[in-house]
Amino acid sequence: MANKPPAIWFMTIHLSPNMKHVLTLFTVLVALTTPTRAASFSLTNDPSTGEPGKFAAAEIRREAAAKGMTLGDDDKATRVVISLEDDGLSAAQSYSISAKNDGVRRVVTVVGADAAGAMYGGLDIAEAIRTGTFDALKDSRHKAHIAQRGIKFNIPLDLRTPSYTDPSDAAQANIPEVWSMDFWRETFDDMARHRYNVISLWSLNPFPSIVKVPEFPNVALNDVWRTKEKLDASFDHNGNDFVRPSMLADHEVVKRMTIDEKVQFWRDVMQLAKDRGIDVYWFTWNVFLHGAEGKDGITSDKTAPRTVEYFRASVRETIKTYPLLAGFGITAGEGMPENKFKEMSKEQWLWKTYGEGIRDGLKDTPDRKFRLIHRFHMTGLTEIQKEFAELPCTLDLSFKYAIAHMYSVPAPGMIKPLLPLLSPKLRSWLTVRNDDIYSFRWADVDYARAFIKAIPGADKIAGFYMGPDGYLWGRDFLSKDAGTPRQTVMQKQWLSFALWGRLAYEPDLPAGTFDRLTAARFAGADVPKLTAAWADASKTFPTITRFFWGDIDIKWFPEACRRKQGFYTVRNFVEGGTMPGAGVLNIIEWRNGLLGKQMPEGVTPLQIAATLHDNATRALSALPELRMAVIAPAASAKEYAATLGDIEAMSHLGLYYAAKIRGACDLALFDKTGDAPQQTSAVQHLEASLGHWKNYATAYTRQSIQPLLYNRAGVVDLPKQTEDVAADVKIAREWKPGTIQETTIKRPGTEKGFRP
Repeated sequence: MANKPPAIWFMTIHLSPNMKHVLTLFTVLVALTTPTRAASFSLTNDPSTGEPGKFAAAEIRREAAAKGMTLGDDDKATRVVISLEDDGLSAAQSYSISAKNDGVRRVVTVVGADAAGAMYGGLDIAEAIRTGTFDALKDSRHKAHIAQRGIKFNIPLDLRTPSYTDPSDAAQANIPEVWSMDFWRETFDDMARHRYNVISLWSLNPFPSIVKVPEFPNVALNDVWRTKEKLDASFDHNGNDFVRPSMLADHEVVKRMTIDEKVQFWRDVMQLAKDRGIDVYWFTWNVFLHGAEGKDGITSDKTAPRTVEYFRASVRETIKTYPLLAGFGITAGEGMPENKFKEMSKEQWLWKTYGEGIRDGLKDTPDRKFRLIHRFHMTGLTEIQKEFAELPCTLDLSFKYAIAHMYSVPAPGMIKPLLPLLSPKLRSWLTVRNDDIYSFRWADVDYARAFIKAIPGADKIAGFYMGPDGYLWGRDFLSKDAGTPRQTVMQKQWLSFALWGRLAYEPDLPAGTFDRLTAARFAGADVPKLTAAWADASKTFPTITRFFWGDIDIKWFPEACRRKQGFYTVRNFVEGGTMPGAGVLNIIEWRNGLLGKQMPEGVTPLQIAATLHDNATRALSALPELRMAVIAPAASAKEYAATLGDIEAMSHLGLYYAAKIRGACDLALFDKTGDAPQQTSAVQHLEASLGHWKNYATAYTRQSIQPLLYNRAGVVDLPKQTEDVAADVKIAREWKPGTIQETTIKRPGTEKGFRP
């Protein structure tokens, strides 16, 4: 196709039904089919750019080699320069690009305000080479919209020091991976490419696996353990029973390491992160004694002086052991029941351990930049400020921005009560939780852009970290045909990570940027048609979650229409609530408004169903033509086919929810009126939903494993769950008018945790 004359390309453009993408298609085709003018180039990287600059230079060389460009220094060779200079750039991470002609030679210069800025600018050059736009580069200036753009990573360190995600198949499979430098190198390289600059590592109690504490010599753990016991969904929600005696008794050693080797490993990990412009934080829930209880005088008493001493010393030694550690994140959380903290409050305990430990750790290096991030979870601002008044470093807060569901609405309103309390001197991070999409390659640039732009400004918000609690963004152990080594989740869901990271850095980045990345990855694809279908299928998740709301992850997992307790039936949908502040009516509100001839303001359930149906139908209708594309090389063709498989599965799920909502609406009316045709219609819609579910389960299992254990959603088995979907039809057939008692309906509310 690349050898077709321009006239044929022009005809193809005019046949496109989506005129919004005509110019984008033309730009992409010209960029990818026009030879790069510079057959050779020279590359100069100022040593002051450090390791980030070296990484960018290596990326440029790699992309140039892939395009057949050669290094040279003749008079006509394009010159690329990466440097640090005073170019009027003041903001950290900012950079400029200039492209000028110096006689017969073209000179492209990247100037960074710091090493990270120089790296990002160099990565722009590498991307331009890859996407065929190197010769079209123009002068530009760039700065970070959100300064701290992070990943939330619940790290499965060891059977003896678990994280919240550990009772799951994904975490268990990834225990060896988090002790592999190859994994971290791939992860940090991709984070830099996508413009993420923070990784937060979350553990219930990481200290036994990462640090030696002189006062507690028997706590530090050698080797890396994993249980061989088959795990199930019986673990509690709060992390208390994650290390069971039977699990310890039946374990395997997945890696032999002394604690000294572990310390060196994590020092190397933090150095590699720094070389990619990434800050590393350790986050803990409190108080958990996994790995420490029963050693060196530590008992199960969480407020005992010896326990306090252990945590304070562990914090001190972690700071001193890891000079590149950027900070700690803490939680007055699940391991701190009120009845255990009577003689000292939770905040007093946190100050005596983390606060005093930070003060001890920074005593000899008072100018070291360090940050404590205190989560707004099961606590309040007054207590935090009172107890941490003498903290010798930056204190930030952290708030669950959309609770567990970033794929809901672009501007979640839960943070509004907190905003008046924030200022440039007291800012908050956003925990942007993705407990909606674990399996699929999601991509909707408009939603991601709107979400990023709705985040409050830098006078209130320090940054964000994005990630799940119910899944692990390690290596992908969901896919059936995974290859060796397995992709990381970031590699599998590359466009999703690119959208969130790149737009967080530059929210006005044109959609064409991502079209060019897609075209370069899937040469031969109809990019506008693919992009539109991909976005339509991806819209399934925010649309259904704003309609059927379960605030925290154990209450709503949209991939499976379930919570940890089990499947959500059609009756649950009739009685369910919508996302607070989303402007969507629930079914009871809609029914009462319809029958009372006074409809409340808001999007109706039937409008939600129509949106789901229309988006899914458009996406599915595009697939036959998209599957005709010839994609090369073979690895790209395989990934392209998997992407289309995800689009198909997400679309069938959208059709399932559309039919289920329509059936629930008819059933709600029948419950009130006793009108038999309404019951008949409900049954028909639910029979249709059963067909859509079967299609969904087939499309899903074609390329992904089932069943799977998730720590927050339980065992998910989509084919087996067909029995539950079929039971909805029976529920509708046997429904008796008057079944719903409105005064007894209990709907999920806003998660408790924030107190001003």
